[in-house]
Amino acid sequence: MSKTSPLIEFVDFTFQYRAQKRPTLYDINLKIYPGEKILIAGPSGSGKSTLGSCLNGLIPFNYTGKINGKSTICNQAPVSIFQLSEFVGSVLQDTDAQFVGLSSGEDIAFSLENKARPTVEMKERVLEVAKLVGASEYLSHSPQRLSGGQKQRVSMAGVLIENSPILLLDEPLAALDPSTGKYAIELIDDIANKTGCTVIIIEHRLEDVLWRHIDRVVLFNNGRIVADSSPDEIVASDKLISIGIRRPLYVSALDRAGIEITAEKKPGRIDTIKLTDNEKVKVQEWVHTALPDSGAEDSISGKNTPLLEAKNVSFVYNENNKEALKNISFKLYSGEMTAIVGANGAGKSTLAKMIVGFEEPAGGDILYNGESMKELTIPERAERIGYVMQNPNQMICKPMIFDEVALGLRARGVAENEIAERVEKVLDICGLTRFIKWPISALSYGQKKRVTIADALVLEPQIIILDEPTAGQDWRHYTDIMEFLASLNRQGVTVLMITHDMHLCLEYARRALIFSDGELLADKPVYEILSDPALAARANLRETSLYELSNICGIEDSASLVRAYINNESSGGKK
Repeated sequence: MSKTSPLIEFVDFTFQYRAQKRPTLYDINLKIYPGEKILIAGPSGSGKSTLGSCLNGLIPFNYTGKINGKSTICNQAPVSIFQLSEFVGSVLQDTDAQFVGLSSGEDIAFSLENKARPTVEMKERVLEVAKLVGASEYLSHSPQRLSGGQKQRVSMAGVLIENSPILLLDEPLAALDPSTGKYAIELIDDIANKTGCTVIIIEHRLEDVLWRHIDRVVLFNNGRIVADSSPDEIVASDKLISIGIRRPLYVSALDRAGIEITAEKKPGRIDTIKLTDNEKVKVQEWVHTALPDSGAEDSISGKNTPLLEAKNVSFVYNENNKEALKNISFKLYSGEMTAIVGANGAGKSTLAKMIVGFEEPAGGDILYNGESMKELTIPERAERIGYVMQNPNQMICKPMIFDEVALGLRARGVAENEIAERVEKVLDICGLTRFIKWPISALSYGQKKRVTIADALVLEPQIIILDEPTAGQDWRHYTDIMEFLASLNRQGVTVLMITHDMHLCLEYARRALIFSDGELLADKPVYEILSDPALAARANLRETSLYELSNICGIEDSASLVRAYINNESSGGKK
């Protein structure tokens, strides 16, 4: 690859939003060359999404501010969003903000319609890119009725239809299940290889992006570039930990086994890592010593009466007569912390909506403390069960952050002094204290997500249901939120998490309910699920890199490595 002429270049580039006192980006010097695949990572607020906005023209043409230095895209200084749209195809983090069509097909065709392309040509091209991303089955569906992962596919198709030389993806994996996320990274890699386009990925899920080749990882922190190097060098360094980005799971396991991680070991990807025979034996020995004692994994005691029970629950969507849930039965006991996992569109979010009363079962019943909830209104259920939806934009209804979090308390007549105390406490836990007087409109998608979690936590319910609680969160805020939930769980609050994050399952859930195509496939301990390739494939999950590491190290019982890691986590071994 010739590197004589960069496709994208920032020279001493500084940007300060008009409404802020300090710059968000400082002295950015960055060159990206034709055909490169770049991962841009960093904690929330580090400036990486702002850089993305500079690439696609949202800055300065939509979000105004002060610019010093210069930037060029395809050897040109940006003059308009329209001009940049010819060069840069963008898949936004908030997919809802990108939809303009009444159907998915119309949305994908939008840019071709603007160019007055013939109808026959548009239909052929829409079907072509829809098949490429696996979205052809719901071209006639409204984008707003799709799951998070389905929306992501439609957004990607709408960008790919233009054949832009630069593809920019802002957190493309945030709403995808593990198997679909893997597919998305493979798809992006295939597109890059077939078209030669330059790919820039802004993403928290570093290990998932590194499933395929990445030329460079650019790390941001506090508005500055703190590292720009190969994945091997980045993973082997202490840079990720120092700025609060999670290292790959297999690297954490090797570190706990006492294996020194160096760039020479090629640790950037699990399929390239090189371990000596002695190091493999060392991992085997660590697994043996880190396994939990007999009886240490006993489930919650005193399970005489379930706190929540689903009995043969089914649900059918009226618009297409699709059976979204089929005879679902399970029990949730007080004090449990349980994960619901499975493919996008498997019925996980539908189940949560039925529990809180947003949807009515077509059959079966849901019990709370042994009593049916059929006669309970949504506000009455909310006094018992807190619910955090996947999309924060569907929950927020107040313009100011304090008022939004205080809304539920005010509706219940809580005194203002107590409201202030409880709101400040939960905003601190969710990493939002400095935004307490800010308007919601000034927050990023990830920050809005934390506001909605604060909405639920401030009411101190007995059960909290969270739909993708950590999506869009950096490792530090992820840990803060989950440790707070874990502390509530230790005090007896029951937590039910719908998640695609297998790290979250490993670290915090002992038990998982596995859904696929509206059915409950299994109700098992987490370590059994994450070491069962057949079950993972059925549920569109993906066995973690611990499973692959166990194969590399010659550990026949892969579940033992997963159990050892979980036990080390619960014993305070997080890194």
